[in-house]
Amino acid sequence: MFTGKGAIISPSAILGKNVRIGDRTIIYDNVEIGDNTVICNDCIIGEPLTAYYKDTDNYNNPKTIIGADSLVRSHTIIYAGNTIGDHFQTGHRVTLRENTIIGSHCSLGTLDDIQGNSRFGDYCRLHSNVHIGMHSVLGNFVFVYPYVVFTNDPTPPSDNLMGPSVGDYTQIATGSVLLPGIKIGKHCVIGACSLITKDVDDYMLAMGSPAQPVKNIREIIDRSTGKPHYPWPYYFDRGMPWSGVGYDKWKNETEK
Repeated sequence: MFTGKGAIISPSAILGKNVRIGDRTIIYDNVEIGDNTVICNDCIIGEPLTAYYKDTDNYNNPKTIIGADSLVRSHTIIYAGNTIGDHFQTGHRVTLRENTIIGSHCSLGTLDDIQGNSRFGDYCRLHSNVHIGMHSVLGNFVFVYPYVVFTNDPTPPSDNLMGPSVGDYTQIATGSVLLPGIKIGKHCVIGACSLITKDVDDYMLAMGSPAQPVKNIREIIDRSTGKPHYPWPYYFDRGMPWSGVGYDKWKNETEK
C-alpha cells in the first residue's frame, strides 16, 4: 500500500493489496477498498452522515465499499453507506451521497452530483456535470451525457420523492431533464435538450420539450455510414464486454 503525504486513514478501514492513497485524502471508519484501487489526492471516502455532526460520541459510520481496480480522481467525495462494484472510475470533484448501490465497470464524470439512495446497474457511463436526484434507478449499460438532470419531487417542496428509472442500454443525450417518477424503457434514445414528462416505451426515440415519441430506434440511420446504428450494442463495442466477440455471442454466453 502507498499512502501520500498528509493522508488520514481510519484504523478500522480495510484496504486491499496494492491500494494507493493520495496526498491529503481522508478515509473514514468502516471503509473497504478493493485490490489495486487508486484514490487520488484530496478525496474523502466514507464521509460521515448528518447524524455524526449532531451526536459524534454515539455515531457509527455505515460501511462504505469500493471495489477492486478502481480509480477515484482528486477532490471526489464519497459518503458513507455506498456500495460500489469493481472497475469504478470518477472524474474530478464528484459527489456521491449515501446509500447508493453502483454495479461494476461504472464511471462518473467530473462534477457529477449523485444525490443518494439510488441504484446503478453495470457499465453505466455518466459524462460530466450530470445531476441524479435521490431514488433514481439506472439499468445496465445506461449512458448519460453532460448537463442531464434527473428530478425527483413532483410537488416541491415535499417528502414525496420519486426518481426516474431508465432501462438497459438507453442513451440520455445532453441537456435533457427527466421529471419525477418517469419510466424510460430499454434501448431508448432521448434527444438532446428534451424534457421528459411521460413514460417512454422500449426501443423509442423521444425528443422535444415536452418530449414526444418520434420513431423506433431501428429506423435511425448513422450519418457517416448510411446504415442503422441502433440497437447500439451491435455497432459499438469500445470498452464493452462483447468487444472482439460480438454482442449476440456475448449475450448468449452470459444468459446460459
